[in-house]
Amino acid sequence: MADDRNRISPARETATGSRRPSARNRSVIVIGASAGGVEALKKIVSDLPADLPAAVFIVVHVGQVSYLPGILQRVAALKTSVAENRARVETGNIYVAPPGAHLLLHDDHMMLRRGPRENLARPAIDPLFRSAALSYGASVIGVVLSGALSDGTAGLRAIKTVGGLAVVQHPKDALVPSMVESALRYAEIDHCEPAAKLGGLLAKLAAEPAGETLPAPPAVRLEAAIAAQEHASMQEADRLGELSVFTCPECHGPLWEIEDGDMLRYRCHTGHAFTADAVMEAQAIEADEILWSLLRTHQQRAEFARRAAERERTKDRSGLASEFGKRAREYEADAAVIERILERRRLQAGNGAGGEEGKQKESKR
Repeated sequence: MADDRNRISPARETATGSRRPSARNRSVIVIGASAGGVEALKKIVSDLPADLPAAVFIVVHVGQVSYLPGILQRVAALKTSVAENRARVETGNIYVAPPGAHLLLHDDHMMLRRGPRENLARPAIDPLFRSAALSYGASVIGVVLSGALSDGTAGLRAIKTVGGLAVVQHPKDALVPSMVESALRYAEIDHCEPAAKLGGLLAKLAAEPAGETLPAPPAVRLEAAIAAQEHASMQEADRLGELSVFTCPECHGPLWEIEDGDMLRYRCHTGHAFTADAVMEAQAIEADEILWSLLRTHQQRAEFARRAAERERTKDRSGLASEFGKRAREYEADAAVIERILERRRLQAGNGAGGEEGKQKESKR
């Protein structure tokens, strides 16, 4: 990241006549969504005018394949494409983060990085929002839509610290309201509207003059550098908070506890980042994996003991057969206990107690 991100040059004409984002208006719109967010996105981009004086960047939590650019292009008047590493940013375009890489903004171009996952996702929303805040300051409008957990909240806070605007979909309009509820709880929100009104609102806001860009806090710069892989690991001198007793659900290293205003967040020394609810979700996923492994192990031990008991009976060794039979029953009883725990967890998840982020089988750093 450049040292002086508050110096934003005015828009310049490109060879094709397109314009690069300007500091004079709110020329950069960053949008984050997850579960339930695609329908809202379609409505928003369909309402954006073809002469929008801003560039739009979109991050949606996805698996290994995404069809989102094509879906949005069918309804958008603006050109929609997959974001490309080192490509220059031009207004009147929509750029969508590809699977498996954080989308970051650096001055007048884009960067794609396979940095540490944040909130169990890559691409994640917070890295895009932080990098936009650093490169474009008060010219940024951050938007959080439907989704589980709380990715995007810390990024909105970063945008607000430099003078940008924060916008969220109304929680009653969101299919999965957790992300917008988190943003409303922990960030200073300027506008909260249903998706049907957001496209027109963003077009209006983009045409307005941007305010003064404020200096970015050092912590925002450090976290942006981690996502950009400019830091191999977080050193003692770089620490963002206090060392906690918890371990990273991704790499099992120690977690630093960060008090971000009223919001509690965590980072490990390699850079994986979590809000508190994302830590709990990751722990739940890890617990499920352990329980299924234990169930399979006990079932296999029970089957092995049964076969051993049968073999001993055929050789008229009743004592050994009885011992193996007893072990088989014990293993079966243990397996039944684990099955009951898994069933209870399944019912809790069905009642809405469980999350859904992080269940994608994406490789971890």
